[in-house]
Amino acid sequence: MYQNQDSKQPDDLQEILKCRPQNADVSPKQPDNLRNRIKGALVGRLAGCMLGVPVENYPILRMQAIAYETGTSFPPVTYWRGTDKGSYLHYGINNITDYLEQNICCAAGDDDVTYVMLNLLLLEKYGKQYTVDNVGQLWLDILPIACTAEDEALSQLRAGTRAECAACYNGYVEWIGAAIRADAFGYAFAGDPVGAAKAAYADAYLTHRKNGIYGEMFCAATIAAAFTAASPLDAVRIGMKQIPEESELYQALEWALSKEGEVTNYARARMLIDERFAGMHPVHTINNMVAIVFALMLGKGDYEATVSQCIAIGLDNDCTGATVGSIVGACVGIEKIPAHWYDRFQDTIMTYIKGHGKFSIEDAVDRFVALNGK
Repeated sequence: MYQNQDSKQPDDLQEILKCRPQNADVSPKQPDNLRNRIKGALVGRLAGCMLGVPVENYPILRMQAIAYETGTSFPPVTYWRGTDKGSYLHYGINNITDYLEQNICCAAGDDDVTYVMLNLLLLEKYGKQYTVDNVGQLWLDILPIACTAEDEALSQLRAGTRAECAACYNGYVEWIGAAIRADAFGYAFAGDPVGAAKAAYADAYLTHRKNGIYGEMFCAATIAAAFTAASPLDAVRIGMKQIPEESELYQALEWALSKEGEVTNYARARMLIDERFAGMHPVHTINNMVAIVFALMLGKGDYEATVSQCIAIGLDNDCTGATVGSIVGACVGIEKIPAHWYDRFQDTIMTYIKGHGKFSIEDAVDRFVALNGK
C-alpha cells in the first residue's frame, strides 16, 4: 500500500499550500477577449495532441525517418502525412490514419482530449467545489476505459474501493496522467492560477500522489495564468508557485528555466533532459513538464513553432504537445493559431465518454466561458 512519509512533498492540499514559495497567493485577473482565448486554448490543445498521436513516445531518429519517408517537415509544421503504425482504432473511436494531414475531418479522440471534456462535465455536474468522491462516481458512470494510473484507479473503484483510497495501491502515482487532465480547470478559472490549482487537486488525488498531483496543479495554474500573462514562460513562472517549493517537480522546473540560454533547438533540449533525468520513465511527470518548458522557450510565444518543437523533443509528446498548445493558445487566442491546424475539425471533438462521444467545439467554448461566471 502506498504511504507518503516525505514532508517536503505532501499529498494533503493544505500541506501542499503551506509548502509553496512566498507570494504564491496572487489575486485573480480578468482576461480580455475571454472567449477568443478559451477557444485558442481548447483548439490549441486539440491540434497539439493530434500532431503528437502518430509519434507518441518515439525517439527523435524514428520521427526523423518517418518525416523523410512521408515528405513531412521535421520538426513538423503540418500534420504527419504518414505513419509506421499501420491501421488500428485508437481508443476504439478513430483510426490512427485519421490523425494524418490528408484524412483529418474532426478533432480525433485520445485520452488527452477525452479528459478535458470529462472534466467539463465534472464541473458542470458537481460545481467548482466538487470532491474526490464526485470524480470517482463520474468515472464509474461514464468513463469506460483508462490507462496506467487511471486504469488502476478505475479498477479499484469498480472493486468497491473508496475514491480517496483508489491510488493507494497504484504504481503510477507520479506519471503524467493527472497533468493531462488539468486543462478544464485552467479554462474554468481563467486568470486565477491559485483557484485553478486548488480546483485541480481533487481530480489529481483520485489517481496520483506527490509529483503526480503537483503536475496537474502546475498545469492548471499555468494555463489559468496564460490567459493574462505577458508570455507563456511568464505563465510557467506563475503556475509553478502553486506547488511545494522543495518538491522534485518545482526544482526541475527551476532548473529548466535556468537553461534558457542553452536550449537552442529540440535536439539540445532532449539531450539536456536525458542527461538530467537519466533512467526516468518517458511517461513520468517531471521530465515531461521540463519538455513543456523547453518547448515554450523555443516557441517564443508562436503557436506553430511551440507545438512543432515540442513534438520533436519527444517523450510523451501527444500529452506535452496538447499542454503547450493549451498554454500558448490561452496566451495568444484563436486568431493567432494558423487555420490549417483546425480548419477541418468541422466543429467536432471525438471522445470515448459514455453518452458523450461527440462535442461541438463552439459549444464547449461557450460552456467553459460560462463556468468562469460561477
